[in-house]
Amino acid sequence: MSKPGQLVLVALRKMIASGELAAGARLMEIPTAELFGVSRMPVRMAFRTLEQEGLLVRFGGRGFQVRSVSADDIAGAVEVRGVLEGLAARQTAERGLSQAARDTLQHCLHEGDQLFEKGFVTEEDLEAYHDLNMRFHQVIVEGSHNPAIADALARNDHLPFASVTALAVDRHDLAREYRRFNYAHMQHHSVYDALVNGQGARAEAIMREHANATLRYAETFGVATTAERMKVILPSP
Repeated sequence: MSKPGQLVLVALRKMIASGELAAGARLMEIPTAELFGVSRMPVRMAFRTLEQEGLLVRFGGRGFQVRSVSADDIAGAVEVRGVLEGLAARQTAERGLSQAARDTLQHCLHEGDQLFEKGFVTEEDLEAYHDLNMRFHQVIVEGSHNPAIADALARNDHLPFASVTALAVDRHDLAREYRRFNYAHMQHHSVYDALVNGQGARAEAIMREHANATLRYAETFGVATTAERMKVILPSP
């Protein structure tokens, strides 16, 4: 996805999670593109992604509507992801990591170390973390050699905030986001240590706990006006 599309996606995801875009709110391409100062294509791609994530549903064939989502819905979907990824981690540890998988995980850890070692993060850092985080999780799922896990995760990913790709970032408070994502990165180190040492039960427990890092959206997102949000999440014109 293009950078404008990614900016729109993250902004809309955050506005839905915070309640600024309430359940039932209707979204159309042209008004949304005008709001964000972008063309219709980035908005269209963002809408499709949010539909896949279970946050939007099609409305009348011409637009989308924000899906009604409760805290219990999010918690349940994330808990299922934790169970599935925990199982993948246990089976990967028991089977043993291939050299290619080990190299990829080490590279992800090194990239993350470089992002967080300076003691703060920028928006670009969090975009980079999003990419390495996806690779890290994908290697673990693939390492289980259990296609049923990948299939179950693909179905669960259509539920709100269940997908590992559905990271929502509060650009209003990057200091807090640094603490949150740095902690998640430390969990990556711990699960890698469990994997390379064949500690299946430990790897499973860490991955299940790791999933819970996405559960506190309500606390993470403060209340701000749309104008204030636009100053934070959009580039200067």
